[in-house]
Amino acid sequence: MAKTGKLTLTGGKKVKELAEILLTPEQIAARVQELGAQITKDYQGKNLVVIGILKGALPFMADLIRQIKVPLRYDLMAVSSYGASTKTSGAVQILKDIEMGLEGEDVLVVEDIIDTGLTLNYLLRNLQARHPASLKVCTLLDKPSRREVEITPEYNGFVIPDRFVVGYGLDYAERFRELPMIGVLKPEVYQGK
Repeated sequence: MAKTGKLTLTGGKKVKELAEILLTPEQIAARVQELGAQITKDYQGKNLVVIGILKGALPFMADLIRQIKVPLRYDLMAVSSYGASTKTSGAVQILKDIEMGLEGEDVLVVEDIIDTGLTLNYLLRNLQARHPASLKVCTLLDKPSRREVEITPEYNGFVIPDRFVVGYGLDYAERFRELPMIGVLKPEVYQGK
């Protein structure tokens, strides 16, 4: 983990709001490749449907599906339990549903981060009601120390500490999603100090 006061990205952009880099682009790419290889092995001969959860999982899912070497279909869902807050409300709303049927399909839900697990728990119950042959979860980041419901992803990129992270799809107030790494946001940024 590299400490940074100001991180310089391509094009000279400064990211002074980051306290440190938690995961470099190289670490992320290597892990995504490993996950893709494992998923490829596990889904040989199956009807794989990958469902990415917007907006945060989009970069991860895009990179992951290119590493999966079996035929697949994919779709996107948007759910919300945060609103404008930095903490989940627990009340989940589906903002965009998938457009394909899941009955008899082998479904892999791709998440950016599992925190309390409340949103994912709701989502898994919703998808299970559509009668897939199997339903598994792949997450880039996992914060088990914050879990409020019992969820264990079958495919886990990185277990991380309870820090406010941004980048590679994760945001704060719709900012920082474009960063190629995962960084820890300085508390004064999200605490309004």
